[in-house]
Amino acid sequence: METTFDLSKPIAIASDHAGFEMKEFVISFIEGKDLPFKDFGPATDDAVDYPDFAHPVAEAVELGDCAFGILLCGSGNGVAITANKHQGIRAALCWDDEIAALARKHNNANILCIPARFVSESTAEEMVEVFLNTAFEGGRHANRVQKISGN
Repeated sequence: METTFDLSKPIAIASDHAGFEMKEFVISFIEGKDLPFKDFGPATDDAVDYPDFAHPVAEAVELGDCAFGILLCGSGNGVAITANKHQGIRAALCWDDEIAALARKHNNANILCIPARFVSESTAEEMVEVFLNTAFEGGRHANRVQKISGN
C-alpha cells in the first residue's frame, strides 16, 4: 500500500458553491507551494450540486490520474459521502490538523474533505499541509484499511 503521495501528479480539487471561496483560497495555497493541481470546478459560486464535482475528483484519484484530492462543501459531509461511493477512495471529513493527520496515519485517506462553513482559512491551510506531508503508518492499520472495501 502506498504511504506517500506522488506529487509529480496534480492534486485534484473541487467544491460546491458553499465551498467555492475556500477552494479558491486552498488553490492559492497550493500554487504558493508550486504544486500541480487540477481544478474540477465549479468556476463560480453559483448554486451547484456537489456530486457533480465530487465524483470527477474521486474518479481521478481512484484511477491514479491525480495524487490525492481535496473536496469542499458547506459541512464537508456531502462531498465525503459522495466520494466514498468509489472503490479505493478513503475520503475523510476533517476539521482540524490533528484529525487530518490521523486520517492519513491510520486510514490512509486519499481525499481531504473540508467543511468550508466551519473552518477558518488558516485551519484549512494547516489541514492541507498536514494531509500532504503525513504518511500512512501501515502496520496494524493496514489490515483495517484493507477491510474497508468489504472484500
